[in-house]
Amino acid sequence: MIPVAERLTLLLRDFFGGELPIRLRAWDGSEAGPHDAPVVVLRSRRALRRLVWQPDELGLAQAYISGDLDIEGDLGEGLSAVWRAVRERSLSGATAGLADRARAAAAAVRLGAVGPRPPEPGARRAKLRGTLHSTARDRSAISHHYDLSNDFYAALLDETMAYSCGYWTRPDDPSYGPVDSQHDKLELICRKLGLTPGARLLDVGCGWGSLTLYAAREFKARVTAVTLSRQQRDFVAARVREQGLEELVEVELRHYRDIDADPGSFDAVSTVEMGEHVGDDEYPAFAALLFRMLKPRGRLFVQQMSRGANAPGGGAFIESYIAPDMHMRPVGDTLNLLEGAGFEVRAAESLREHYVRTVAAWHRTLEDDWDTFVGMVGEPTARVWRLYLVGGGLAFAERRMGVDQIVAVRPTRQGEAAMPATLRDWYDLDDRDRRDLGAPDGTGGGAGRAEGPR
Repeated sequence: MIPVAERLTLLLRDFFGGELPIRLRAWDGSEAGPHDAPVVVLRSRRALRRLVWQPDELGLAQAYISGDLDIEGDLGEGLSAVWRAVRERSLSGATAGLADRARAAAAAVRLGAVGPRPPEPGARRAKLRGTLHSTARDRSAISHHYDLSNDFYAALLDETMAYSCGYWTRPDDPSYGPVDSQHDKLELICRKLGLTPGARLLDVGCGWGSLTLYAAREFKARVTAVTLSRQQRDFVAARVREQGLEELVEVELRHYRDIDADPGSFDAVSTVEMGEHVGDDEYPAFAALLFRMLKPRGRLFVQQMSRGANAPGGGAFIESYIAPDMHMRPVGDTLNLLEGAGFEVRAAESLREHYVRTVAAWHRTLEDDWDTFVGMVGEPTARVWRLYLVGGGLAFAERRMGVDQIVAVRPTRQGEAAMPATLRDWYDLDDRDRRDLGAPDGTGGGAGRAEGPR
């Protein structure tokens, strides 16, 4: 009798039109495939049955989340090797003919893998209803991702609770870590916005308030923070009280479309990794709202992830378990949309390599304290996050995803932007006491810095 692993290896080779760079270990203890390749472990027939019912990325992910399928060794190396082989050798199950699929089905029957659809793997799966990007559906999508629990994110992130790409200015310094990269990112954003004491900042999609609190505490800006997540709103409000910033910060639970402010109320507007949740059809109206909220000469800061034109979403796994209704586009398309709303784009900076480091730090925290995370959310959800972080890190490392910081300005009717011709001081982050970068109204001048924890 042919061992299970050997039979499956032959089946995969026929189905994909080539040998995958993996070694299989099946539930009967048999192994087959290159000895130096990552080992994929099929713990039971149910792993194969999941793929019979869902023969795609989502089926593989569900097999991994449930623990029916595992990868020995480095998960990232395993995923990278498979993706590289599929890409370089043009391997794709989509090219399998009817005869190949019939043989696959017959093999599944012989292996005892045919049966009822396996149950959901135990992690919460997004099942949104209603019109795409309606307020109610957006609220459900945001809640699915960000309301997992504040305790979970507090354990995963650093003390800033910044859930976005850091800015690693000293990556080779062993004393420099994730929290330092987030502080440098927050400092950089505030400098790019030209914040001065009393400047009004609208922070759209404020998350757990890292930028809101930093801008108020360090730059004495008056901040209106907006989020659609109730847990985030409550968290930010509590930190505002703890830090004595009630006179400078107002945090609101509302959809961006429902922002209640007069046009031209703000000197600066920021949106950090929130635009991915807006949707393609809705982005022109979103950009127009940001433009409308700014005073003439006011600055806009956008930090946003991007993907190629042929892969705008996050994929079936991300859509199902992490961030439903997410939409990313090439950065050039976003620049065009901002210009179409009336902005003058002044700078665009890629932070792709910075996100590789940021995601690696989050993944390291997850693995180092694995039992704690499993205790918080259960092993299936913890495995969702392991797969999400490893896959995300690879996507940035392999240039399948990017992230960019964009600075734009609302010109005056006469077309004046009132921005300095050069902005080298944006990056002089070691000199944190100097605030001569130019206010949004073009007056320049320093902002004096309140001493406090970095």
